[in-house]
Amino acid sequence: MRTAIVIPARWGSTRFPGKPLAPLAGPDGTRSLIRRTWDAAMAVPGIAAVAVATDDARIAEHAAGFGARVVMTAGTCRNGTERVAEAAARIPADLYVNLQGDAPLTPPWFVTALTAAMAADPDVPVATPVLRADAAARAHLLADAAAGRPGATTAVTDRAGRALYFSKAVLPAGAAEAPVLHHVGVYAYRPAALAAYAALPPGALEVAEGLEQLRFLEHGWPILCVPVAARGRPFWEVNHPHDIPRVEAALAAQGTAA
Repeated sequence: MRTAIVIPARWGSTRFPGKPLAPLAGPDGTRSLIRRTWDAAMAVPGIAAVAVATDDARIAEHAAGFGARVVMTAGTCRNGTERVAEAAARIPADLYVNLQGDAPLTPPWFVTALTAAMAADPDVPVATPVLRADAAARAHLLADAAAGRPGATTAVTDRAGRALYFSKAVLPAGAAEAPVLHHVGVYAYRPAALAAYAALPPGALEVAEGLEQLRFLEHGWPILCVPVAARGRPFWEVNHPHDIPRVEAALAAQGTAA
């Protein structure tokens, strides 16, 4: 399958305005968040195209400056999936991967796991990775929730791995030994799923949680959750400014390991 990675990026995040251009220090110097996410996309093998999709001239100019392909999209896009759907019209592919612009720690095997799952089952319209939270990740999730700054998302699935729900809450609630699936903000879509999504109205759960993928579930489109392994690499997204030191520490650890 011809696969394209699209990185949606917007300036007006309510939790972190201007987030795509936030500087992140690493063993190779300081680079913007969008540049580091683009670097992560470029590390995925077998990808036909990588593009940054944005409606903001500042992000577009910056991304073009480090050599990224930029697709300008409408300011009316309500989330990353709508932005990817618009960009897809100008990027021919059999499969589209939405690598959100705040996930520079996404390792290449997270993406290849999605494409492999969709190649194995042509009936899967949408797939996304889930990572079983270890003790440290679970503690971070619970601490952020307790502090009233939820950012990371958890997933609940059925026995076949199909998503039942996604939430900013730490699910399942209850016993400390219950497994928590940290949802990784990457999606793979078939073109028909993207086209359908763009035509569907937002649902009440999507609005309440602020999670775009819930639109698929509310309208009866299944999402396959693909288990992935961290392989010793810490994973976290940049949801708030306070996440920057955590991600910088992970980048430093990767540099030391290399």
